[in-house]
Amino acid sequence: MDSTDRRDDHAELRTRVEEALAADDVVVEQVRATGTAEHRTVEVVLDRASGTYGLSLDDVARLSGRVSAALDALGDHVPGVGAGEYLLEVTTAGVDRPLTEPRHLARNVGRLVEVSVDGAAPVTARLKDVTDDDVELAVVRPPAKKGMRVKELPAERVALDRLGPAIVQVEWSPAQQAGDADAAAGEDTAEHTEA
Repeated sequence: MDSTDRRDDHAELRTRVEEALAADDVVVEQVRATGTAEHRTVEVVLDRASGTYGLSLDDVARLSGRVSAALDALGDHVPGVGAGEYLLEVTTAGVDRPLTEPRHLARNVGRLVEVSVDGAAPVTARLKDVTDDDVELAVVRPPAKKGMRVKELPAERVALDRLGPAIVQVEWSPAQQAGDADAAAGEDTAEHTEA
């Protein structure tokens, strides 16, 4: 099978997945077949097409069932996979997915992101607002000394076409850190108590 046939098969596989989910408010971000001939995996990455919330685990399970039924209906030959068994993985993109679309950004308003503006070095900024044309970003500066507060600069609007892909930065509040430490201490105590 040459590379043109493989591209055609992968395009047909994506089309079949998109058709199976056409009635749902989802975007098929990626479909690919991976693995060896004996151990094939079909990976499908989905996102909600609109709204400020992502897909729940129940949503993913329901959508996975639709994709599975559509691919099973193809019979012995699944495009991009061929004949035989394969593993179907239907997921959403993780927190490390680059945010490139307005819908990605809108779902992350209020979060810290690392993003490049006009190709410059990336900055850390709080995502304040998102429209179809621009975003409002407040650059965040790290504290000068330990124990001091982070400094958030005044927010500025930046056109989407000036932004590089944004990456969500995981934040830990002091309460979360203390809670994690307490939980870890409790787990440690429980382990010793049970032993």
